[in-house]
Amino acid sequence: MNYIDEIKALLARDYNCSFEDFGKGGHILTMPPESGGRNYCEYSRFFRMVTFGNNCVICADKVLQPYLREFIKSESGHRLFEQNLLSLFQEEPARFGYKLGGSYHYYLPEKKTNLSGDFHLKWMFDKLDFEQFYGDERFPNALCEHYSEIHPDIIVVLAYDGENIMGMAGCSEDAPHWLQIGVDVIPEYRGRGVGTFLVNSLENEIIRRGEIPFYDTATANIHSQKIALKCGFKPAFTEIGAIGKERNIMDDKEKQVPETSDEKTWVDDMKQELENYIEEQGIYIRQ
Repeated sequence: MNYIDEIKALLARDYNCSFEDFGKGGHILTMPPESGGRNYCEYSRFFRMVTFGNNCVICADKVLQPYLREFIKSESGHRLFEQNLLSLFQEEPARFGYKLGGSYHYYLPEKKTNLSGDFHLKWMFDKLDFEQFYGDERFPNALCEHYSEIHPDIIVVLAYDGENIMGMAGCSEDAPHWLQIGVDVIPEYRGRGVGTFLVNSLENEIIRRGEIPFYDTATANIHSQKIALKCGFKPAFTEIGAIGKERNIMDDKEKQVPETSDEKTWVDDMKQELENYIEEQGIYIRQ
């Protein structure tokens, strides 16, 4: 299977572009689609940007389009992901109540790898088995914060030292047939190859099922990147986006924010403060 072609087809739906746009010489700027390819996206529809190493494809709200059209003229290729340029750009989404999220590297399988390890593994294929670990602070990456029908956790595998858990790897279905792997190793067991063995074991189980495993890491998480490479993954693309300042990522994943809300916003607070000041000063405003 050509995993790169498959992920480009999936992301083309998220970015409202064509498959071919990811390999063109110049940057591509699009408007947000009605719906995307992934079951959720960490990043808001307000702004997201992706590169496979050549040009960048940017999907952004119409209020950002004039700025971005000028911004992308100055640089070519993947340089738009460099920190000095992102620092300049982040002031623009901030005007609308958004901030840039993290930049993540995504990995896809390149070669079949079967790593050896003397670890006792326990597999869980039903949420009734692994739901006991939701909210467990030891496993923020292997499992979602809680079970979600939108991007459900599918498989969990644990490594044991006797009765003690050494680490856990898990995968969630972030798009149909696309399973994202996360891993956590208990601090006292780190440096023994536990995380690498767990990721490789889970990766092979996903492939055995006819599904596609993928793996992502933060830009500076070198240890996690080494795990991906040892397991036969290869770098595929890098992505960054904007998130609302008053909304966390899990809120974006779990629910659609209603167009109207009874909750007060910062605009309501400012309006109230202004009304109080006018009343205190005895100012009369003609209607």
